[in-house]
Amino acid sequence: MPLLPLFGHHTLRERFATQWRGGLLPASILLHGPEGVGKQRLALWLGQMLLCTGEGAPCGECQGCHFVLAGQHPDLHWIFPRPRLKEPDPDVEQVKDEYNQAVAERVREHGLYKRPGGSEGIYRYVARLFVQQAALSPAIAHRKVFIFGDAERMVPQAANPDTANMLLKLLEEPPANTTFILTSSEPSSLLPTIRSRVISFRVPRVAADDVRRFLAEPAVRELLGPGSTDDERVGLADGAPGRLLGHAEQAAAFARARAFLDAAHGGRERWIRTAFAQGGKGARGAFADVLDAVSVLLHERSRAAATAGHDQSALAAARAMRAVEDAKLATLQNVSPQLLSARLLRELAELGA
Repeated sequence: MPLLPLFGHHTLRERFATQWRGGLLPASILLHGPEGVGKQRLALWLGQMLLCTGEGAPCGECQGCHFVLAGQHPDLHWIFPRPRLKEPDPDVEQVKDEYNQAVAERVREHGLYKRPGGSEGIYRYVARLFVQQAALSPAIAHRKVFIFGDAERMVPQAANPDTANMLLKLLEEPPANTTFILTSSEPSSLLPTIRSRVISFRVPRVAADDVRRFLAEPAVRELLGPGSTDDERVGLADGAPGRLLGHAEQAAAFARARAFLDAAHGGRERWIRTAFAQGGKGARGAFADVLDAVSVLLHERSRAAATAGHDQSALAAARAMRAVEDAKLATLQNVSPQLLSARLLRELAELGA
């Protein structure tokens, strides 16, 4: 079974289609917006439009459209965070096979997948794959499309160049007939040099009627199961239907994140209690999920402060986000969540976040 249809985002879709027909669609695009609003599904729709060979692209009937919806188009490359492979330096073919299987799994689930865990990332060995793919000519279409889901998860590794810098080089000198589409719920975590080389489009929340259409899909109803009414789920989604997938895990991570931020203002004794509550090295994945939630909360705090004209508070939250990003990277280097927590809480307190 192919991916579910894209629900909502009609204004953006028409805008992209008009730009494409007029030859004005940017070659490098960033889709950013709240988590769960369907940014990667919109990116896939955009890729389908670019690779469609029928009338009224995307027609949904041509070979190109069928291949995209089945996750099998050789000229559409969908990159997203994955667990680190066990081999320290896997070859490109191994990485390619791993991503083929991962995309096939997402398609089998109709594109209904939970948010990647905190320990999942886009690692340097993945960059070697997409750099190689970008250098090749299209296989069956007239162009190539690269989609980078959760692009802020491009992870640097010790003694190696930053993965994001490898993407930056592609954006600086893009191959002919190639479109790059990045998606992110945390665009401030991307390198400023990357943000300066893409055209940004904010993906808004979808209307309640579109969320209801999403909930009416048999695959969605089967996945969510009984226990809540559609009205309750529409309210819970708040315009971001993807939030309903893995909601319990996300709710727990955000509850811990709010408690973590509160603890930053509680003094040294509370810092220690909170740090010990994060667990040891075996809890790095769960702790990374908490840090992701902290980033989202700080981003919202910074935006709200800036909108209200509270520049100092907005700046403090922005600086705190950088401290959190540094802590995220440290989780990948086998550092204890307890040690990281104690250090980060002190930094957040000093920053006044």
